[in-house]
Amino acid sequence: MPVRKGCREQTCPQGQECIALSVTGGDCMSVLINPKIDALLEGTSRSFYPTLKYLPKKMRGQVGLLYLLARIADTIADSKHGETDFLLQTLRSYNDVAQGTTTSLPDFVELAEIQTNPAEAELLRGVEDVILSLPTYSQPDQERIRKCLDIIVGGQSLDLERFGIAKDGGKISALETEIELDDYAYRVAGCVGEFWTEMSLAHLIKMDAGEIDKFQQLGIRFGKALQMINILRDIPEDLRFGRCYIPVDSMSKNGLCAEDLLDSGNMDKFRQMYDIYIEIASKHMDAAVEYIGMIPYGQFRLRAACMLPVLIGQRTLNLLKDSNVLDSENRVKVSRNEIKKYSKKMVFALIIPGGGRRLLERNRNL
Repeated sequence: MPVRKGCREQTCPQGQECIALSVTGGDCMSVLINPKIDALLEGTSRSFYPTLKYLPKKMRGQVGLLYLLARIADTIADSKHGETDFLLQTLRSYNDVAQGTTTSLPDFVELAEIQTNPAEAELLRGVEDVILSLPTYSQPDQERIRKCLDIIVGGQSLDLERFGIAKDGGKISALETEIELDDYAYRVAGCVGEFWTEMSLAHLIKMDAGEIDKFQQLGIRFGKALQMINILRDIPEDLRFGRCYIPVDSMSKNGLCAEDLLDSGNMDKFRQMYDIYIEIASKHMDAAVEYIGMIPYGQFRLRAACMLPVLIGQRTLNLLKDSNVLDSENRVKVSRNEIKKYSKKMVFALIIPGGGRRLLERNRNL
């Protein structure tokens, strides 16, 4: 594949997409919407921003904007020092404006001041700019963005309703059933895989009617895979704020309760059910690999944008398998250097027919 340093075009002269620029020092990342919005996106995302740069321009900005809209909602819902009723009302009022049903934004000054992450504080100060970026895109794309955001906000509202009392009162509250866990994974991440798939079909891929449903279902499972990984990795942090996403049904069958997960010494007792959740996440991740396999070979950028989170997710799962996830001092995460290495491996693998599939297979078993 020809590589042109500094290339700003969607395709190279020979007609192939130029995806190797991040390796050779070039920069394919054009402005998404405007420099201010781009800065908010880069400041609030450690692993998503590198993924976004691989996406084709036809859907890159829309996906980036949804990320910011959802990150605003997440920042509101996760504000640790706000009262539950206040956070719920702020979240719903924000969503009403984003959905276009009202025009009066809540005041984010107080929430911005209590954020411990400066990037998230700046994001809350820029909410109006983010929402005003929606008309940049076509009406169908705005509808897709708003539909997905509405599902995400619904999931975050449920979170506040379930766990808000626990947070305010200092007691840990847990999901009740596996059905609730699966529903939560869909609402906050599976729906993003669904949105990504709808955008791909609208702008980049033509697919037989018989394949579309499978592609959409695999896309949902792709999102669920990433969310399950987050849940398993973040157990100690969630517990500190009164939230337990491991269902009561499963814990009680293993003689555990949510408070037991605060003690890292209980990992051996937790291990049997923990391994089951690792397997669920792994099967969802295998569905993500199958999803990538359905993307036409010529869609290099789209395949790259899907492959990077899968490679990172596979690596995270492998680290989680052997870790004491209840130990808050040793949180599992893939470093920036590892992400850069995966980016290079991925780009070179995609150049070779079948290389991407082989890389994903090797990485799964490392």
